[in-house]
Amino acid sequence: MWRFPALVLLAAAALGLAGCGPMGDSGDHVTLTVATFGDFGYAPLFQQYEAEHPNIRITSRIADSDAHNRQLVSELAGGRGAADIEAIDEQYLPRFRQSADKFVNLADYGALGLKSQWVGWKWQQGVTDGGKRVLGLGTDMGGLAMCYRPDLFSTAGLPTNRTEVASLWPTWEDFATVADRFTRGNTGARFADSAGTIYTAIVNQAPENYFSRIDDSFIADRNPDLRRAFTIAGSIGAKGQTAQVTTSTQEWNVAIKQGTFATIACPAWLLSRIREAGGDANAGKWDVTTVPGTGGNNGGSFLTVPKQSAHPREAYELAAWLTAPAQQKQLFSSSGLLPSEPSVYHDPQVLNKTDPYFSGAPTGQIFAGSADGLTPGYRGLKDTTVRPEFGRALGRVETGKQNVDQAWAQAVESALAALR
Repeated sequence: MWRFPALVLLAAAALGLAGCGPMGDSGDHVTLTVATFGDFGYAPLFQQYEAEHPNIRITSRIADSDAHNRQLVSELAGGRGAADIEAIDEQYLPRFRQSADKFVNLADYGALGLKSQWVGWKWQQGVTDGGKRVLGLGTDMGGLAMCYRPDLFSTAGLPTNRTEVASLWPTWEDFATVADRFTRGNTGARFADSAGTIYTAIVNQAPENYFSRIDDSFIADRNPDLRRAFTIAGSIGAKGQTAQVTTSTQEWNVAIKQGTFATIACPAWLLSRIREAGGDANAGKWDVTTVPGTGGNNGGSFLTVPKQSAHPREAYELAAWLTAPAQQKQLFSSSGLLPSEPSVYHDPQVLNKTDPYFSGAPTGQIFAGSADGLTPGYRGLKDTTVRPEFGRALGRVETGKQNVDQAWAQAVESALAALR
């Protein structure tokens, strides 16, 4: 699950009460620190847990995604400074799986007995050593949908009903065709936020990305799924059909508020970000429908317990509680985070959820449907090393510095150089 720097101060303030206990242990009290990248919506859950466990005090440490992961790498290498519970985003998990020995094996505290809670692929992402070692317990997942502006679609002469809109783009090639139709409508807005967002959504539907599932070898230069994604997204960007704004940036926030683009591939967690950026003035201007293609995961996290924790059992018990069905259901209701547990996203209360901000869209049904068809692609151990090169390449296409073929060739060359 991606989180955003803009939320950090608000989240920290909200957790002031939840973490009001002493920074160290005092008497019978145990203080647990939970480190996350941005706001996971945990503040009310921390308060509830403390009320139910009078001997526990919880403090929160929040940073943006990059800073959080850099800090955790340093803390593990230095052997000190890590929190009792560290959240790890799924895109960084392969890197930390290589340091599994620096984390508590949660199986030692009974985690294997919780296996049936999660969809199979989510559980497998969090285990190592053939499933004997449990590195982390899954939080949400990032099943995809498509957010769009019906008013801009109407101005462009396109259907606005979410079912009719979905029928426009069964494939991503069809999505590119709709971009052309939208552009001819002269709405004054761009069709999508960025080529990078489109590319990421397509890539995340492929079984493999930059590395082989078999032996983790680099295959980006010969993976047709990757090249297809780059060509589709790059072609849309080259035509000037994107607003050239990157998700989570201030420029993106302004674009949302001003309505300068009409579509964005949106995992469940992104809806709250659109709502925050758009404000009350944009309530009802967005809608949600299904994404082109099938499946795809963008985001999702795991709660881990570093061996540095002085209270590994208590930390595990808190992590298990935070990721239990009741709490995942509560987080979907309050924050829109898509549960990674079938018993939750199939729950009638979840399935019946609609979102007034997004024109009453049946978000529970849409995201539950995406969850059922979701099979994430393989992420290599050095995925985060090479992936940014392709994002930068698409940026060069959007600004007219390179054409799609030139940008692709340079991205592959830069990725290979980064691996060397």
